[in-house]
Amino acid sequence: MTALAGIRVIELANERINYAGKLFADMGADVILVEPPNGDPSRSYPPFLDNKQGPNRSLYWWHYHTNKRGVVIDLDDNNGLQQLKSLINTADILLEAEPRTRLERLGADYKDLAKTNTGLIHIAVTTYGRKNPKSDLPATDLTIMAASGPPWSCGYDDHSLPPIRGPQQAFHTASHFAVMSGLTALLHRGIGDRGQFIDVSMTAASNISTEAATYSWLVNQGTVQRQTGRHASVQPSGETQQLCADGRYANTGVPPRFPHEFKNLYDWLIELKLDSELPEAIFLEMGANWEGPFELSKIGEDDEITAIFSAGRAALQLIASKVAAQDFFTGCQRAGLSVGVVNSPEEAFEDAHFKARGYQVPVLHDDIDREIIYPGAPYAFEKSKWSITRRAPHLGEHNKEILDSQ
Repeated sequence: MTALAGIRVIELANERINYAGKLFADMGADVILVEPPNGDPSRSYPPFLDNKQGPNRSLYWWHYHTNKRGVVIDLDDNNGLQQLKSLINTADILLEAEPRTRLERLGADYKDLAKTNTGLIHIAVTTYGRKNPKSDLPATDLTIMAASGPPWSCGYDDHSLPPIRGPQQAFHTASHFAVMSGLTALLHRGIGDRGQFIDVSMTAASNISTEAATYSWLVNQGTVQRQTGRHASVQPSGETQQLCADGRYANTGVPPRFPHEFKNLYDWLIELKLDSELPEAIFLEMGANWEGPFELSKIGEDDEITAIFSAGRAALQLIASKVAAQDFFTGCQRAGLSVGVVNSPEEAFEDAHFKARGYQVPVLHDDIDREIIYPGAPYAFEKSKWSITRRAPHLGEHNKEILDSQ
């Protein structure tokens, strides 16, 4: 049984919410993607299958629309509008990122739709929220990220370099909030048997993902600085990334915090015959024999605790510099220490751990008689099945199947 079996979602095609629709669909919801007559623009987004542009060859489109069924409806045509309303009457969730007042002008906003579908959960995703006129201004994923703050925290110690961000990061963040809100509303509806309107601001969603940056400013006007491979901070922290013996980088992550972690790291240091190269090794022994709680809050105040904690970081950096990055990672796994190799997307996708947890998912494309490997579940449910069972729809592929049955 899938987590959302029996739930129907109507998604008005828009790149801002396509990931939310995918999350619903891959959890088992019947997601019906509604496109305009000429199709959604992202159908033509690169990259393309075998680097050859053409219809139904966009890998971008494929990824974001797995498991969805697709119909074409012209919302600016009265017959099309009635088709949409009839379709929404069969749905649990309406997911849209339309211009702020468009659905109201069409008579297809929540207050209109809820008259005939009292259980409808309407999720609207806009730049600043439905009530804010600034949501009418042009915006891209980049401008939303810039306005909400995460780029200030993401980048390198060298601030002459520009900040960094992930692709579609603001859209993805907003999509996650849309899905979490929608799932919460489904639970609430199970109690009261009524739907509700959910207003998602993409800027607010990204702003509250800035870790300590927003909080530091609101509390004491402290400005965090971006740092290479570690949390942004008002006060600079020690470097964590280390060049390994094979020329790759690893992030030394979280140093030991408990006696058994200090012992495991110290034993590993001795096993590699590197203890003589680390004068601070004596502090690892002290950490391994520490009695009582190791109070991290006293780092920088208590000389002994500070020296022990610093020795853990120094030992990790020394070991990383002497072994290959992957060997460093697996060695730390055995020692119970949290570190990571700096992988490219291609390397991460081929990682043995990702493969072992089923992250590579083969999907048959019947239209080209070819199996394509997709990224799998972003999370693993213990009891509810997650799967990709259907390729992305062709334009209007399910019109007859869905609209003729209304």
